[in-house]
Order: sequence, then C-alpha cells, then structure tokens
Amino acid sequence: MEEKEEREELSEVKEESEELSEVKEESEELSEVKETKKTFLKKRRAKKSFTCTQCGKSFSDTYNLDAHMRIHTGEKPFSCNQCGKSFTRSVSLKIHMRIHTGEKPFTCDQCGKTFTCASHLKEHLRVHTKEKPHSCSVCGKSFSRLDSLHEHQKIHTGVREYMCFECEKTFITANSLKVHMRIHTGEKPFSCDQCGKTFICASALKKHLRVHTKEKPHSCSVCGKSFSLLCEKTFITADKLKRHESIHTGEKPYKCSHCDKRFIDSSSLKRHTRVHTGEKPYACDQCGKSFSQSAHFKEHMRIHTGEKSFTCDQCGKTFLRASHLKTHLTVHTKEKPHSCSVCGKSFSRLYSLLNSLKLHQRIHTGEKPYKCSHCDKRFSRSSSLKAHERIHSREKPHTCDQCGKSFSFKTHLKRHMKIHTVEKPDQHSLRSQ
Repeated sequence: MEEKEEREELSEVKEESEELSEVKEESEELSEVKETKKTFLKKRRAKKSFTCTQCGKSFSDTYNLDAHMRIHTGEKPFSCNQCGKSFTRSVSLKIHMRIHTGEKPFTCDQCGKTFTCASHLKEHLRVHTKEKPHSCSVCGKSFSRLDSLHEHQKIHTGVREYMCFECEKTFITANSLKVHMRIHTGEKPFSCDQCGKTFICASALKKHLRVHTKEKPHSCSVCGKSFSLLCEKTFITADKLKRHESIHTGEKPYKCSHCDKRFIDSSSLKRHTRVHTGEKPYACDQCGKSFSQSAHFKEHMRIHTGEKSFTCDQCGKTFLRASHLKTHLTVHTKEKPHSCSVCGKSFSRLYSLLNSLKLHQRIHTGEKPYKCSHCDKRFSRSSSLKAHERIHSREKPHTCDQCGKSFSFKTHLKRHMKIHTVEKPDQHSLRSQ
C-alpha cells in the first residue's frame, strides 16, 4: 500500500512540475516567474529540510510536505464540481478538469494525437521511438510505461487484489475488473460504425474493425513448409500470428494434467480441460442445452434465431457456419481435393459425419471406434451407433404424418410412406367400373 501511495505521490510531483512548466509558458510576461523547471527540480533535490514524521521522507518546502501528509491523513481537499472526485493537490484537480472540458493541450508532432497532460504525451511518444525503458527483473520483458511494468510484476508475485463480487473471479488490475464486470451487466459501450456491432472493450472493437478494413498487420516470417520460401500469410491479431508460428516451432507449452495432451495457448488448454471436467458454462435460454465452448453456443443460438449469415454467391443458399459454406461450394466447383491412398476415391471433405475421406478410410482399416454400451457391437460412424441404439431404447423418432405410425429409422419411414402414395389395385378397379 505504501509503495502504491509513493508511486501516486511521485506521479503527482511529476504532474506538479509539468504544471509549473505550463504556468511559465502561459505567464512569461509576469516578472514573478523567474525560475526554470530545471532550477525548481534542482532546488527540490538539493534542499530537503522538511521531514515527514510518519515515514521519514524529506521535502524541500512545507508546501510539498503538507501535500505529502495528506497521503497519511487521507485528506483530499480539492474536489471536482462536475463528478465529485477529490484530489490531494490542486494541480491534480486542474489536470482532471480537462476530462470534462475536453481540453487536450499537448499534441504529438508525429501523428497529431492530443493529450490532457504532458506525462501522457511523453509516454505516447515511446510508441514512435519504440523506447521501452522499464524492464522486469524476473523475466526481462520491457515496457514503455512504469505502471505497465508494475502491473506485469503482479504476474510473478501472484497478487490479484481486485475481485468480482458476482462470480469471485480475481484480477491483477482494476481496469481488468472493470471490463470483466460488463459481462455481468451486459454493457457494451464500444460500437462499430460500420455494422453497429458492440463490444465490451476498445481492444475488441479495434480487432473487429480489421474485418471491415481487411487489415492484417501481423505477418509470419518463417513458414515455407517443405520449401525454402518465406510464409507471407498474414493475421488480424498478434495472438493468431503467435498460434500460427507454433506450427513452425512445434512448441506446445501448455500440458493437460488429465491426459498429457499439449496445447499452444492457455485458452485452448482451458477449453480442452472441460472435456474431463464435464463443465458446460454456456447454456441456451431457449432450450436449456449447454455447451463447453462459446463458439458452439453462438452457432447453436442461430438455430433458434434462424440466422444464416453465410450465403453462397452461386445459388443463394445460406448456412449457419462458414465451414458449411466452404464445403458446399465444392458442389459448384466439383472439386474433390481429398483422395484415398488405397483405392483412389476422391472426396470434397476431409472430415464429415456423412461422407468424407476419413470415414471412407475406415472401410480399408476396419476401424470401428463407436461401441454400443448395450451389446458390444461396434460401428465406423457415430450416426450408425446412434441409429443402432434405438433398437435397445425402442425409440421411434420418425412418425408418419398420414397414419401416425412411428419408426426407429428414417429409411423405414420412407419405405412405409409408399403405402400412402401408391394407389391400391382394388381401389383402381372399383373406380373404373
């Protein structure tokens, strides 16, 4: 806590010195402003005769000592008349007021971006200079801002002081908690001006905008597959690039504690772990069905909404998933890129529940991975197992809409329907008489 207060104090002192610089620029004609910022700071360091009785820290004048003492007393006498926020120093209040007035007097000469205070401009300039002066003593990672380093160091110390009272999840920073709380409140303050889609944080909106701009700023410099050529594949986000690069390095640092399976990132491991725990945190409020992954949940919800956002430009047919559209397009192109190495038969799909190369190969290998829990009979397809188990359960999901008779298999219903559609001979002979 004391370290945090000391950082706040240093920040305020820095802002005060910057404010002094501002005052000088605005009031150069006033004769009483004679000392430069450099002289002011030099005197502050040289003369420290006023000491805090609480922590022993020394100051060059009573003004700064009095301001410092407010850290111990908790006194914040300078209040904003717009939002009520209070400050220990008047200069901090003055800088804060710019949030309400919209004043941003400090402009970047590289890109034109404006800021409310000089320290923010100074930090921003490191984006252009690539300067990262603050390094972690544990892992060596560097940062352009000191507060970013302090936040990063909590990863090593394990300190997660901010807790959500809704779900008890803990966070390293207050901002992370603030963003997380929007999951519970449903607040999505960041809106896309292209399509109207909303997001809980600015970074998510920034990533989304690349869908419209087609920008892919992260390029793989490795690849080449079995050739010496460089991979020019590009990615929308840095984490997707990192995931792609693991193809080249083979690195999978995240190991499952249940089955020794390894993953390239922590999120993939987390999703996989739900296979073992049975956790399905995403529940449909329409039918109660639960899912282990948010992507599967979102796809499922389209069944209820009827949304089919992927349209074939050849025939106009719409699909729930992009992968389904991609597979469908092979109907028009007649493309069958997946060939069986045993018999040469070609398929448009590598994986599919109905017709694919992987399913076909089981004919040659004799593999039957799906076993009946009632009679030990095995099947090469999950759909065949599901249909077989209806013999044991006596389930008859296929019902004739003409007479109400039910069947275990769709093929049996189709065969039965011919009774209703084919005209009986005796009825025909009666009509002709």
